Amino acid sequence: MHRTFTFSAVAAVLVLAGCNTGAIDNDAERGAVGAALGAGTSAILDGNIAAGAAVGAAGGIFCDDLGVCR
Repeated sequence: MHRTFTFSAVAAVLVLAGCNTGAIDNDAERGAVGAALGAGTSAILDGNIAAGAAVGAAGGIFCDDLGVCR
């Protein structure tokens, strides 16, 4: 049960990690912010930091394409 909640919390944070209206203009910036927040979240939750950074970067890069960051 704890693992499911942790995964859900990390997933929610990583999906929104690269989203910001106005201050972050392009995919590279959103990817960098997403990677930093994903790695930080994974570190706090004792997860795999590299995987958190990769998922956060992907979330940041593709959030605009998916319409989440608009």
